[in-house]
Amino acid sequence: MPAEGELAARFGVNRHTLRRAVDELIIEGLLERQHGVGIFITDHLLDYRLGTGTRFTQTLAEIGVATDSRVVRKMVAPASAGVARNLNIKADEEVLWIETLRIADGQPFCVISHFLPQTPYGELLENYQSGSLHELLNLHCGALRRTESLVTAVMPQGDDAKLLGITQHRPVLRVKSLNVLERDATPVEYAITRFRADRIQLCITPTQ
Repeated sequence: MPAEGELAARFGVNRHTLRRAVDELIIEGLLERQHGVGIFITDHLLDYRLGTGTRFTQTLAEIGVATDSRVVRKMVAPASAGVARNLNIKADEEVLWIETLRIADGQPFCVISHFLPQTPYGELLENYQSGSLHELLNLHCGALRRTESLVTAVMPQGDDAKLLGITQHRPVLRVKSLNVLERDATPVEYAITRFRADRIQLCITPTQ
C-alpha cells in the first residue's frame, strides 16, 4: 500500500484519521502493518488440513507453499499438569520444550511449543535447530500418528504476536495436539500451535 502520508493526501484527511481507518482494516484482517516496511494487503487464506498424519512441511508442500522453520528457544523444564497428563508421565517430570517459528512463503505462519519426554528424546534432539521435527522423529523412533486436535481462538500471549508479526489484539488459532508412536500408541509429543488466523483456514476431515 502507499505510505500513510500519501493516502491521507489522496483522500483529503489528516494522518490521524487515516491511521485509525488503517487500524480498523488491520483488525478486520484485510491489511497488515510490518513495522519499518509498510502496510500490505493480507494474503489469501491457505487451507491447512488437520488429520492423523498432519505434518507442517509436507502439508504446505502439497499445496505449493515454500516453508522454513527455526528454533526460537529450547530448554528442559518440569512438566505442567496438562503436559504430564497428555504425555502420560508424572507431574514435574523433566520434558524437553522446543519452541519453533514456522515460515510459509517468507512470512510468519505459526509458533509451535513442542513438549517431549526428556528421556529418551533429549539426546536425539540436543542439536536440533531447524527442519522437520517429525521427520527426524520418524527416522529414529518410528512413524507417528496424531490422536487429537483441539482448536480454540485465543489472544496471543508472551512474545507470540511479535514472532508472528501481528498486533497484540489480533486473535490466533490455537491447536493442541498429541502425537503417539503408531506401533504401540506411546505418547511422543504434545504440541501447542498458534496459527495466524488471517492466513489460514483449518480443514478438518472426519475419520468416522
